[in-house]
Amino acid sequence: MAQTPLMPKATAVWLVENTALTFDQIAEFCNLHPLEVKGIADGDVAQGIRGMDPIMSGELSRAELESAEANNTHKLVLNKTSVDLPEVKSKKQKKYTPLSRRQDRPAAIAWLVRNHPELKDSEVIKLVGTTKTTIEAIRNRTHWNIGSIQPQDPVVLGLCTQIELDKLVLRASKRLQREQDKEVKTLQSIDI
Repeated sequence: MAQTPLMPKATAVWLVENTALTFDQIAEFCNLHPLEVKGIADGDVAQGIRGMDPIMSGELSRAELESAEANNTHKLVLNKTSVDLPEVKSKKQKKYTPLSRRQDRPAAIAWLVRNHPELKDSEVIKLVGTTKTTIEAIRNRTHWNIGSIQPQDPVVLGLCTQIELDKLVLRASKRLQREQDKEVKTLQSIDI
């Protein structure tokens, strides 16, 4: 996570109004574009935003601010906070597949079941955006269209990215390895 003030625009407003820092210094500290900082100074940007004092909030020390005002090339450094704020994660939405690609799902499922049997049904569901009954029907060869399904890579079909596929396959192989190690340990403990 980039180290930026809690409210970057409000901090930039305060720094523009109350310091002699350059636009580049303020922009780099607040993670804004220098032209946006210039717009704040001109009154075009952030008109309704009240400035927030980074010294009062503990994000910046007075000594750091004074040394940056004295030296135009000095980069402001955010104070370490005692509490780390977690990154905001977006909610996972159900995978949408366009109508034109929906007939490709069974081919992708067949490819995944054949080439990566270590994947759980839930992982295939997330990857391709299908249902458990469809996966079971293809695995058991009871799908209504099983005669014409040709297994194809879901990445080639555009149903997922190679990165997503690799991540799930790696996770599944690690899980399989852990299960095998656990099984070996239990067999060894039984032999003793």
